[in-house]
Amino acid sequence: MSKIPTFLFFFFFSSTISISLSSHPLDPLSPAEFTSVQTAVRSHYSNHTSVAFHYIGLKEPPKSAVLSWLHHHTPSSAAPPRRAFIIARVNHTTTHELTVDLTQSTILSDQLYTGSGYPLFTFEEQIAANALPLGHAPFLESLRRRGLHGAEILCQTYGIGWFGEQGKGCSRIVRVMCNYLDGTVNLFMRPVEGIAVTVDLDRMEIVGYRDRGIVPVPKADGTDYRGSKQRPPFGPGVNAINVVQPNGPSFEIDGHRIRWANWDFHLGFDMRAGPIISTASIFDVDKQTFRRVLYRGFLSELFVPYMDLTEEWYYRTFFDAGEFGYGLCTSSLLPGADCPDNAVFMEAYFPDKDGNPQQLPNAFCIFERYAGDVMWRHTEAATPVTEVRRDVSLVVRMVSTVGNYDYINDWEFKQSGSIKVTVGLTGLLEVRGADYTHKDQIHDESYGQILSENTIGSNHDHFLTYHLDLDVDGESNSFLKSKLKTVRVPNRTTSPRKSYWIKLGSEQVDLIFVNPNKKTMVGNPVGYRLIPGSVAGPLLSDDDYVQIRAAFTEYNVWVTPYNESEKWAGGVYVDRSRGDDTLATWSMKDREIEDRDIVVWYTLGFHHVPCQEDFPVMPTLSSGFELRPANFFERNPVLKAYIS
Repeated sequence: MSKIPTFLFFFFFSSTISISLSSHPLDPLSPAEFTSVQTAVRSHYSNHTSVAFHYIGLKEPPKSAVLSWLHHHTPSSAAPPRRAFIIARVNHTTTHELTVDLTQSTILSDQLYTGSGYPLFTFEEQIAANALPLGHAPFLESLRRRGLHGAEILCQTYGIGWFGEQGKGCSRIVRVMCNYLDGTVNLFMRPVEGIAVTVDLDRMEIVGYRDRGIVPVPKADGTDYRGSKQRPPFGPGVNAINVVQPNGPSFEIDGHRIRWANWDFHLGFDMRAGPIISTASIFDVDKQTFRRVLYRGFLSELFVPYMDLTEEWYYRTFFDAGEFGYGLCTSSLLPGADCPDNAVFMEAYFPDKDGNPQQLPNAFCIFERYAGDVMWRHTEAATPVTEVRRDVSLVVRMVSTVGNYDYINDWEFKQSGSIKVTVGLTGLLEVRGADYTHKDQIHDESYGQILSENTIGSNHDHFLTYHLDLDVDGESNSFLKSKLKTVRVPNRTTSPRKSYWIKLGSEQVDLIFVNPNKKTMVGNPVGYRLIPGSVAGPLLSDDDYVQIRAAFTEYNVWVTPYNESEKWAGGVYVDRSRGDDTLATWSMKDREIEDRDIVVWYTLGFHHVPCQEDFPVMPTLSSGFELRPANFFERNPVLKAYIS
């Protein structure tokens, strides 16, 4: 049997790089600043007031102030004021939006929110809600009738959505669904079906309970994914791959600012969005200056609707960023496994419900990647000449584990000027317990695929909407869309060709964002092209309550004028929202986007029909998109790469 050869990649020990702590106006809140927020808010309310912090994040300075600071930055330059934006629930009854001056630890504003929807769930209230069924007599009786032991039960919180209820019908309630261990750690493969527990989060009590009948709990055999629990036979192995970078890394980390090759950008963190890439600029060798590309880029929302209409499933239409916090669900990365040996790690911080700062160790890894790919090459037989350049890039990685799914998020910077954004989907499926043990037994709508005995993998979608504030060589940008069309050659021409293509500006195929005020030497407007990846769109009807809330997924690309308040595609308050504050509603304003500071919203979509290879754990499924220079440079920017 042949063996896969050992490849030589880059390697270095992370202890060789020094990380300084310079400040930047877009730095995420530090532990001391979280404490400052906590102190200010606690002082603002009386000692008898209950305050739960559902969101604390940087209140971004005005874009003009940040750009001015970057342009004039010197060691003595005064940075814009540091402020925090807070969403808090007060006395379990009202939602407040507060702004805190972080330097003075004082409240600048406190506004009562009276619209629809609620803020992020906190970890603490989810844990409390998940524990309630085990103290509820009807639930314990349901377990007894099924022959299940309470000690093996683990429960999960599910947002209940909105299905047309008005007024008091939209109280802050969730569903709690439970799973069974007893021989496995893979709780998601052993759902306890037929039981619906409804919990009021503000009162923290069960307000609804229904057991509609016993459904078999899938067996534990074959569901444990841990390596230590696997038994022969095993497949063929591969030899170790060592990552070698003997001279250390090529990048520098200065606080949250990262410099590598021809790139300079800022890496931030938000408890809702996760990683935020800001002020990304690229050095133009010919012009001998850095040129702006991306002011701010982050995941705005992740919408995951399931297609199962049964009583315990129809409401499973998750908004993972707005309900659970994509950043809150960050998983600590494992050196040598999640990230290669040459990776440098950075921590992040988030607040608990009381405002105390909590550390996320190894939240990010940053590493140089070389996987044997080619940046550019050519062989000219007539000369003869062969020139090849290796493709080395810089990757910023973070993993968010939202319940059963693990999302691997990469922002990759290439020396060619491209920024590639990739997401990998792995982890565990949401499965439904069923009576079926074989496909031939299924004669009605099962809403998914049978994966194992009594196990249905439910059909569902993933829609990841990114907020991309492009500043292509400055703020004034325009959006161009064109289509490649077949054109018949007239018979009167002398060409033997029968067809060719031209560019038209009527349909969305070629997507370019240009600065109409900047031209190349031959007259082309400088720009960046958006190269889509997976472009699946929603298949739900427009009048479905679920799709009304997620109308921002109706198109893969939206373009809006920059507005600092428009950050979250699904709205600020997503839990039980009604779709009245989304990217789709903002776009109805029909605002001018030509020669303006514009924002691109791109939705990466997956239709997931589960298969047996996804059981009991899913191999990574990846896709993404690329922002690629289009007449931004006068010529190939890496023509001289690796010439010593």
